[in-house]
Amino acid sequence: MTRRCELTGKGPMSGQLRSHAENKTKRTFRPNLVDVSLISDALQRRVRLRISANALKSVERSGGLDAFLIKAKDDLLSQRCQKLKRQVRKAQAEPA
Repeated sequence: MTRRCELTGKGPMSGQLRSHAENKTKRTFRPNLVDVSLISDALQRRVRLRISANALKSVERSGGLDAFLIKAKDDLLSQRCQKLKRQVRKAQAEPA
């Protein structure tokens, strides 16, 4: 399993630790990934995702998983989330 957020595409970054003496040491900055179960209102089911804590805040702010997926760009989403986005769009279009 890669260390990449399924919703935002945020992944590990590389950088340097700098000591007081300005010594440089390579290190990686990993995203704060959490395993969560989010509820999709359109699909009437829970979806388990591995997303960053920042993405979880963004989902809550946007009004839920369905609203976040519809606004999100496809190139940032994982393959699973792109499939989920298509299912949500289809489920929202059926009642109308």
